[in-house]
Amino acid sequence: LDDQAETVLLKIVRGAGGRGLAGVYPRLEVAGSPFSDASIVRPLLGTRRRDLEAYLLALKQSWREDKSNRDLRHMRNRVRHGILPRLERYLNPAVRQALAETAEIARAEEEYWQKEVSRVLPRVRAEAGGVLDWPVLMDLPLALRRRVLRAVSESLGLQLDFQHVDEILALSSNRTTVLPAGWVVSRKAGKLRFESKEPPAERDYEYGLSVPGSVEVQETQSRFEALLVPGNAAESYNPEDLTDRALLAAEVKVRNWRPGDRFRPAHTKAARKIKELLQERKVTGLERKLWPVVVSGTDVVWVRGFPAPVRFGPRSEQAVVIREIALKGLDGRGARHYMSKTKQ
Repeated sequence: LDDQAETVLLKIVRGAGGRGLAGVYPRLEVAGSPFSDASIVRPLLGTRRRDLEAYLLALKQSWREDKSNRDLRHMRNRVRHGILPRLERYLNPAVRQALAETAEIARAEEEYWQKEVSRVLPRVRAEAGGVLDWPVLMDLPLALRRRVLRAVSESLGLQLDFQHVDEILALSSNRTTVLPAGWVVSRKAGKLRFESKEPPAERDYEYGLSVPGSVEVQETQSRFEALLVPGNAAESYNPEDLTDRALLAAEVKVRNWRPGDRFRPAHTKAARKIKELLQERKVTGLERKLWPVVVSGTDVVWVRGFPAPVRFGPRSEQAVVIREIALKGLDGRGARHYMSKTKQ
């Protein structure tokens, strides 16, 4: 139950709808398993950690504690050892139970909404694939409109966030908006149409980058490094080059930017399309197509030539600097060098 409460609180502060607030499911089907009807079952999801420890102590049964559970560089541990105890002390002594109950309510409501989407989707689809009847869609309640759009996009292999969904719903007639992964959606003649304008190009690339670690990217003729920076060494770096280690996945992705990608450089008011940022820098042609970004989960956390977003700035005891170092090409010339600079 404590893990469930932590998960729900993390989902809330990151921004989540009903699906996110559902938290950890007591039973989860395993897709693609070689075993029939394989599931992950969590029988202790409703049990408090303190009750489990008391039970083991009563049995004189020892257990192991993973030392990483005390490492405050990890966001979950800061929630576990700092934020939730303060919420219990100052707001609600039963806050963990309340968050777990929120997840239970959200799961039931999510099950209802999934059935409701399945019921109305055949009526909203104007054609097979990603073509919807705009008047029928707009006749639905707002909550159902949003869920229908998410269901259609997911059926096309496209993940939309809240901002993308609202951009689609705000489309005027004969207008188009760009979505991630080379997709666009247009509204014309009473139809809303999802289309892939940029099928996967031969020059698109994506590489895994461990944190810490490095990877060579042939498309940019450079090597990307993710280096750990202890708190006592952070002053040697420009703060705009540093990212909080606890906010990054264990492995991030180095890839070329894609249509619909957004980024909020430090000292700017809002996230903007990377396409617009590069246009302002007058980056054109193949160089713009191959311009590298680093992605953690669904967040673009680094873009070549731009300061890191403030919300990913270092707050814990360990930071990460992501840098790009030129390699020597076959013609003996180095690629352009965009390595992050230190104050030195």
